[in-house]
Amino acid sequence: MNYLYCAFIEFLAKFNLPESIALIIFPVLPFCIVAAGMLVMVLVLVLAERKILGFLTQRKGPNRVGYWGLLQTVADGLKLLCKENITPTSADKFLFTLAPIIAFTPVLVVWGILPYNSEFDLMSTPANLIIYLFLAIIPVLGIFLAGYASNSKYSIIGGMRVIAQAISYELPIVFSLLGVVVLSSSLNLTQITLSQSSVYGVLGWYIIPSFIGFIVVFVSILAELNRCPFDLPEAESELVAGYNTEYSGMRFALFYITEYAMMFANAAFISVIFLGGYLSPFGSYISNIVFGDSLFANILVYFEQTFWLLLKTGIIIFLFMLVRATMPRLQSDKLLKFSWNIMLPLAILNLFICMVIKGLGGLL
Repeated sequence: MNYLYCAFIEFLAKFNLPESIALIIFPVLPFCIVAAGMLVMVLVLVLAERKILGFLTQRKGPNRVGYWGLLQTVADGLKLLCKENITPTSADKFLFTLAPIIAFTPVLVVWGILPYNSEFDLMSTPANLIIYLFLAIIPVLGIFLAGYASNSKYSIIGGMRVIAQAISYELPIVFSLLGVVVLSSSLNLTQITLSQSSVYGVLGWYIIPSFIGFIVVFVSILAELNRCPFDLPEAESELVAGYNTEYSGMRFALFYITEYAMMFANAAFISVIFLGGYLSPFGSYISNIVFGDSLFANILVYFEQTFWLLLKTGIIIFLFMLVRATMPRLQSDKLLKFSWNIMLPLAILNLFICMVIKGLGGLL
């Protein structure tokens, strides 16, 4: 962020503004950019999922509001803003209101942890991988509180299922990520990204030595996101809508935004851990190949890095949506057995393989 800070100071100097303004505004500005980007991305993802699911299941997606239905999600957002926030008389009113806030707030920080390029890296702490995992699980607490505070059987069952899934699938994620930590010798997401750099491009990515871990993390994150076939906390055929049955208006919208914002964040997280993050798949950036080492190329490379990260993230998100369109919902007991009997042993096996590869690399 040092380069961007210096550029911001130079921008202020052109208008004869003091550097003290930069000290106040600059720390807040990136998070405002992230927040605006998150809201736009949620609108895009909701529309994209409707269109993709419509195509994959041979149905029509939204096509009424705006050209090709592009304004449908905007209309849905405005509708939710205008709806009344209803609180059931028997609900715990404080927790009922607090639950969507607890679910939504960590998402903004999670988005700020991800390294979007080599310069736009807001929270590059030595162990931000651990911070990411900690914050990513907090929305589960908000969902459980929503089920408990609603004082509804459907909502309570949905909240209990969320906790059961989170406990079952968090351990396979941790063991799989330990394999990447062993390979990279770092808990910093930026360092993990840079450790995958190679003149051979794709061959340096951790998806090759840790392919089992990639599969385990992909499946486990589907469960963490409560997406099909792990959408038992919502399960409309059994629980009406699960933990959010009693919610309406903007409070319901916060849960909705959290789900899609976390889907993007977790897809980007998978890209950073296993697919080289913002690194080019060709081993070198196209900007440098075309324009050499010029100033224009050095600036353009930041946009190219962001493009590669978004492209990889988009592929992961498409796979999330493909699974939703093709896989049936699992039974609750089978879902938990799948984690403890298959996912966890595979994650431990992946850790062992990564340790062997790291050991052999050190010997060679």
